[in-house]
Amino acid sequence: MLTYFKESYHELRHQVTLPSRAEASNLMVIVAVFSIIFALATWGVDSLFSNLIQLYFQTLIG
Repeated sequence: MLTYFKESYHELRHQVTLPSRAEASNLMVIVAVFSIIFALATWGVDSLFSNLIQLYFQTLIG
């Protein structure tokens, strides 16, 4: 277990490179846009299913 932590620390210190501030900002914008699109798509599907279920029960009871 100690070897794992030593190797992980070594890899983190010597082999991992962080993106520049500009690249990180661009990636953040891309993630935000896709998150909003995914949230809107989820809301749309949820609304559609909600309306279909309401229609089904109105037809069943009605």
